[in-house]
Amino acid sequence: MKFIFLSLVPLLSGLTSTTAIAVENEYVPAGASITVARPSLFSRLHSSDANKKKKDNWGNAVERDRKKITIRSSKHDRDDISDDFLWALKKANHGGLVHLEKRKKYVIGKKLDLTFLKDVYVRLDGELKFTNDIEYWQANNFYYDFQKSITFWVWGGKDIKIYGSGIINGNGQAWWDGFSGASILDPNNEYYRPILFLTDNATNIEVKGLHLKDSPCWTTFFVRTKNIIFDDIYIDAVSTNVSSLPKNTDGFDSLNVDGVTVTNTRVNVGDDCFSAKPNTTNIFLKNLWCNGTHGVSMGSVGQYSGVKDYISNAWIENVTLINGENGARLKAWAGPSAGYGFMDNITYKDIFIENTDNPIVLDQCYFNINETICAAYPSKVDITNVNFLNIRGSSSGKEGRVVADLTCSPGSTCSGIHLEDINITSPAGSPSLIVCDDAVGDIGVACIPRSEVKD
Repeated sequence: MKFIFLSLVPLLSGLTSTTAIAVENEYVPAGASITVARPSLFSRLHSSDANKKKKDNWGNAVERDRKKITIRSSKHDRDDISDDFLWALKKANHGGLVHLEKRKKYVIGKKLDLTFLKDVYVRLDGELKFTNDIEYWQANNFYYDFQKSITFWVWGGKDIKIYGSGIINGNGQAWWDGFSGASILDPNNEYYRPILFLTDNATNIEVKGLHLKDSPCWTTFFVRTKNIIFDDIYIDAVSTNVSSLPKNTDGFDSLNVDGVTVTNTRVNVGDDCFSAKPNTTNIFLKNLWCNGTHGVSMGSVGQYSGVKDYISNAWIENVTLINGENGARLKAWAGPSAGYGFMDNITYKDIFIENTDNPIVLDQCYFNINETICAAYPSKVDITNVNFLNIRGSSSGKEGRVVADLTCSPGSTCSGIHLEDINITSPAGSPSLIVCDDAVGDIGVACIPRSEVKD
């Protein structure tokens, strides 16, 4: 026995609305609705090429031609609608749209495997909020061995668009209060904090217009992903408790990624604005604003013994970096247990930096490696063909008059490093200084070895 309830619509309507669709033995969440896109009478009567359906960048239907699924919202912060959301995505898979409506909250309290998706849109105009049940999430998550990463959910598949004017809220305050400042790189750290948005085995992902708020750890992490685009995004992690500030709340991180684009985006977090992790290639960043961050970083790479890492083909343009620890930065591990690899063909262009401790950094003694150990066990990561073009602004003065530190490793190649139109002042005095140890060839500007820095 099968029953379908359809509302009656005029012939000229382009939509058929169903407040309930039930098939025998099928579960339908209370409050769910489906609106099925149907061609209008005009388009049926005028079937010329001019009236053919529009397609998105991947050759799929645009929003107006997709069936739309809505679900009930949460009544309070403990009202978990995870099952409803998963049901909606399954219904919308292969050409549909899930709409999370404006001024409504949708609470996620269960781990979600969303790696089955293909050709699906999620229009988020409301708020998706994760519970702060630390005990549950410590025991129920998706774990990644790279820097002991966990996440609430994993998005994967092909042709996924998530967009709108809404919020994805990590509810991070309880996590920051609980971890007492322990870094994810601390080998003794067992307090794992979830990443807010993670993709894995994904191709063609577009995220646009959203506010990513208060992630417990990294805000985004792209793993084994190809062609991912973030545009018009606002990311922040702001604590209401001065005794427990956010930590490791990077804006963007990537691992084994080919093609990552971030444009027209603001990031206000206490760690990297963007950090390309190992095996990331074809990076395009433009029109970014980063406040209080550790910079736009290439790396770190070479962390794990015996493992080859690389970063290649990165273009970073028109970025503002203010009130931060670092500006334009490359970082590679050194030490007795470090790995090896390379960074190649990286350009920073038209970068404005203000009140930043280290405006330009090439660091081949990462992480927490002192000069003695770094000299004994130098980095094995080659760095080649790196351009810093039209970098201007001011340092904080924390490093005295040094505004650029290009300290290459004697254990690897460091060549093709070029600086041009560098105009960075320091409140510690003038002239500003550029350090360039072990860089092979002319870097394009006057520089001195670290040993000659007097202040």
